[in-house]
Amino acid sequence: MMRRAGRIDYVEFASGDPAASRRFFEQVFGWQFEDYGPDYTAFDDSELQGGFSRGTPSTSESGAPLLVLYAEQLAPVLARVEANGGRVTKPVFAFPGGRRFQFVEPGGNELAVWSERDND
Repeated sequence: MMRRAGRIDYVEFASGDPAASRRFFEQVFGWQFEDYGPDYTAFDDSELQGGFSRGTPSTSESGAPLLVLYAEQLAPVLARVEANGGRVTKPVFAFPGGRRFQFVEPGGNELAVWSERDND
């Protein structure tokens, strides 16, 4: 798959029971999944990829799924986020498949940026 920098590339949902969420979306919508331990399952619906992580699901105005943007390199994007009023909520960390960070934009929405590169 060809990735484009700056596009919404991944979406994460909190789930009180990731295995139950997996079963539901497999059976109802035919999504394909890959588990990364008991607390995380990733999905591919053939158009968009995402995952369910163990946590309290969003059912009110105070929460939302985590949208994840793609970047070829994290460091320049991180610098632009901070220079333009964004607040980093999770510094760069590694995960299976790459590295990412999370931030809150000035309007209050939390997003993440990821890259396949190991060193930025």
